[in-house]
Amino acid sequence: MIVGALEIPDEELVERFSRSSGPGGQGVNTTDSRVELRWDVASSSALDDVQRERVLRRLASRLVDGALVIVASEQRSQLQNRRAARERLADIVAAALAPSPPPRRATRPSRAAREQRLADKKRRGEVKAKRSRPDAQ
Repeated sequence: MIVGALEIPDEELVERFSRSSGPGGQGVNTTDSRVELRWDVASSSALDDVQRERVLRRLASRLVDGALVIVASEQRSQLQNRRAARERLADIVAAALAPSPPPRRATRPSRAAREQRLADKKRRGEVKAKRSRPDAQ
């Protein structure tokens, strides 16, 4: 399986099939269409040390014993669920390997922006003041 420039060998992917819930009528009770795809990130040969550390850090909340587990049961067909699980794995790994965005540089509001904000506050206060009862003043 290819994820961007990374190729995950099929031998590292473990698929388990089970009965799915949801639509499908009697077929749900007889076919194992739910797919659980497991990829052991910690011992994968597809990643170098830097990539492995980045993926382990970014996906720490999703990992179970160092393995990324993806479940697909949306479709009635086992083949479609297998494709969906692999696509989801590719998306998740690609997002985890993407470089971090540059840090945000703090900026101050411009003078014109500050003046505009104060003018808006003043205008809003005048609108609210006009709502009060005439005899209350």
